[in-house]
This record gives sequence, C-alpha cells and structure tokens, in this order.
Amino acid sequence: MARWRNGRGRLVVRPSGGGAAVTVPLELATSYRARTRGLLGRDSLAGALLLSPAGSVHTFRMRFPIDVAYLDRRLTVLAVRTMPPGRLGLPRLRSRHVLEAEAGAMAGWGLVAGARVEIEIEGECEGGGGG
Repeated sequence: MARWRNGRGRLVVRPSGGGAAVTVPLELATSYRARTRGLLGRDSLAGALLLSPAGSVHTFRMRFPIDVAYLDRRLTVLAVRTMPPGRLGLPRLRSRHVLEAEAGAMAGWGLVAGARVEIEIEGECEGGGGG
C-alpha cells in the first residue's frame, strides 16, 4: 500500500458497538516537518489531524487541550486520552498513527478503544494504514 502524503481528507469513525459511522474533516501530517509542527501555533482545529507514522505526542507550547487516539497499523483505536497543554504522552506499543482533535471531540464521534477508522483521500478509501 502506498504511503499517505500531507494533505486533507475525511476520517470515518466506525464505532465498535455498531451504530452509524461518523465522518469528520481530516488533515494528514506525514512528513517529518508536518508532524513536528502538528497543532503548534493554532487556537483550534476543525476535525482531526493524523500524524503518521507516530507512536506518541506531546502538548508543549500548545494553546488548547486535545484528545489523542493511538491507532495500530489496521487503523484500530488502541487508546484514547485527553491531554492538557504542557504534557508528554507515553509511547504506545503497536501504535503506528496518532489522531489529534480538540478535547471532547472524540467522545462525540464515538471514538473509543476497539473502534475502527477509515481514511478517505480524494475519493479513495484507505482501510489498512499507510505505515
């Protein structure tokens, strides 16, 4: 499978208990430079940011608390945490991608451990991960 590139797309959340899928705007940060910048300098985020590859994140110099979801190579959620500014997240074993969103957003989407997500880029459906 080809690697993803920096850009935009949609995140499709498929709740683990069934239920309707939720689609949200997505930004992809796949280059070293884009992953390093992440959400720094922003006051908010509409949708989510996918860091790939990534196994951990920090919130130093961030302006708002965020939800962080750790994903495995099959885009299954391993864990979801809320992090206030100025924290260092521990690396997660098996994590290949990290999703970031404003605090509280992921609960509204039904994104919990065990849920599956899909990444749609320019009309494509990426069900298996890019890293």
